[in-house]
Amino acid sequence: MKNYDELTGKRLLRKRLKRVKPSGLEVKNGVATINAVDMHYRDLNFLIKSNRNPIKEIHVHKVSGQRYIGTGLRSKAELHIYGTPGNDLATFMDGPTIYVHGNAQDGVGNTMNSGKVVVYGHAGDIAGYSMRGGKIFIRDDVGYRAGIHMKEYRNIRPFMVIGGSSRDFLGEYMAGGVILVLGLNLREWESHKAKFVGTGMHGGVIYMRGKITDLGKDVEVMDVDESDVQLIQSLVKEFCSYFSFDFDEIMSKKFTKIVPISNRPYWRLYAY
Repeated sequence: MKNYDELTGKRLLRKRLKRVKPSGLEVKNGVATINAVDMHYRDLNFLIKSNRNPIKEIHVHKVSGQRYIGTGLRSKAELHIYGTPGNDLATFMDGPTIYVHGNAQDGVGNTMNSGKVVVYGHAGDIAGYSMRGGKIFIRDDVGYRAGIHMKEYRNIRPFMVIGGSSRDFLGEYMAGGVILVLGLNLREWESHKAKFVGTGMHGGVIYMRGKITDLGKDVEVMDVDESDVQLIQSLVKEFCSYFSFDFDEIMSKKFTKIVPISNRPYWRLYAY
């Protein structure tokens, strides 16, 4: 006999599905369409996670600040978001691809394991926070502390490509992974305005297209080598495939490589 908690949980799931499904979900030819207007973020995330095979795509319209969309998502379906998703989009996500047809708020890809997020607009602060794998492509600018605490393990390596520019503390305490900033919104004579780039950085690499003048004390600038160019080219090609920029034009400008001076920048502060 099933225990009380299991029975109660199933009743709650049926009750929630009955409440949100008739008004918010349509499924046709393997494509699920959700109208998220005035929908609570918990109900929206429940609908997204309740879809199973043979659903190939999920299109969510009229999104306005709902949080945690795609949190822990493992479905193979593509998720298309129309509007502005709230904080912590794709947190702990493990595999799917999310397309945001608009801007995104703070914490895109927070502790993301794998998968891909493509943002057709701007993203807020701490994009890629503690990101552990997968890729994030942002067409325009990001806010403060993008890539903070990014990390990698063996062959699991996260990538974040920013088409515009970043605010201060890019790559702060970065422990692994790759950040590529293209500066496509900068005029020919302008430098990146981000300050304290790479502060506390002790792993990974940051590539910046164009001039950068304000670095943290824990990093140094190096020339890109052949392997760097190959990596940059592969990321730029994928970026251009989403956002229709000219590959040759992007690659015609100089790239700067920023790496940590030490893998233990604060060892003097500790007793061991």
